[in-house]
Amino acid sequence: MIVAGDVGGTKSNLGLFDEQQGKLVRVARKRYASQEHSGLPEIVQDFVRETGAKVTSASFGVAGPVVDNHIVPANIPWSVDGAEMAKLLGLGRVRLLNDLEACGFGIGVLAPPDLEVIYTGADSLHATRVVIAAGTGLGEAILFWDGKDYVPMPTEAGHADFAPHTDQQADLWKFLKTRGEFVTVEKILAGRGFKNVHQFLAPNVTHPGFDDPTVDVAPLITEQGLSGICADCVATLDLWVEIYGSEAGNLAVRTAALGGIYIAGGIAVKILPKLKDGRFAAAARTKEKMQDFLAKVPIHVILNEECPLLGAAYVASKGL
Repeated sequence: MIVAGDVGGTKSNLGLFDEQQGKLVRVARKRYASQEHSGLPEIVQDFVRETGAKVTSASFGVAGPVVDNHIVPANIPWSVDGAEMAKLLGLGRVRLLNDLEACGFGIGVLAPPDLEVIYTGADSLHATRVVIAAGTGLGEAILFWDGKDYVPMPTEAGHADFAPHTDQQADLWKFLKTRGEFVTVEKILAGRGFKNVHQFLAPNVTHPGFDDPTVDVAPLITEQGLSGICADCVATLDLWVEIYGSEAGNLAVRTAALGGIYIAGGIAVKILPKLKDGRFAAAARTKEKMQDFLAKVPIHVILNEECPLLGAAYVASKGL
């Protein structure tokens, strides 16, 4: 029995998997609010006790950089150690993964209905792929073909500098700069980024929850942006998606990712109609001297939000 986890700043999803006829079958799942727990050991102990499973292998994808099988997450006050988790579960080894690394492995085991193509591009067998995921933070990873399989390489690109490429985006950079020393791309392309963009576009307009830093106003802004109820929310969503597409295009250019751009994370599924209207794909292709190259890059949205969980389970099952 395999225990796998997708651990983020907002939620931690744990799954219990069995391998049947060469395929992973999930037999149990539980979602935990990350901020309500002291750390991953507490959550895993609860999950194993509740399921009664005799665990034979485990792996966890965590939102943060992996150093010596140890992770200090960027958006949650935890420290996660692979050796500690192995001792807890009575295993010889537990591999920790960056959450986007886990997502990269998960792409390889997704079924066709789990993906939606929003830009066709061209087929390029075994070419490099990239995955980008906006959620509590922004994650990015690169998938290289090693001759047999795609192997993900995690990054911490969400903490790189935001690169505006229009006058409006330059003004947004200036607006955010007045609020802090660094203007990272994650300041925009994460759940909290919707409020930042809305306040830039409409500083005198507020919505319920705007004055409470503990309230996530992203769902309200995106819902009203999709429905058209609030013109400022529509403009916020449009600009946010434009910047998201541009960052995805930057990632594809830097890695020559003819194999495709994969958009992961819960936000993508929630704003899927906006991702499909052409704005994201157009922004991804708008790069100096690279339009023809990027026109060949397909763009997919991952509809299955358990992709990182599946990836962690796959790694554990194969002993990678």
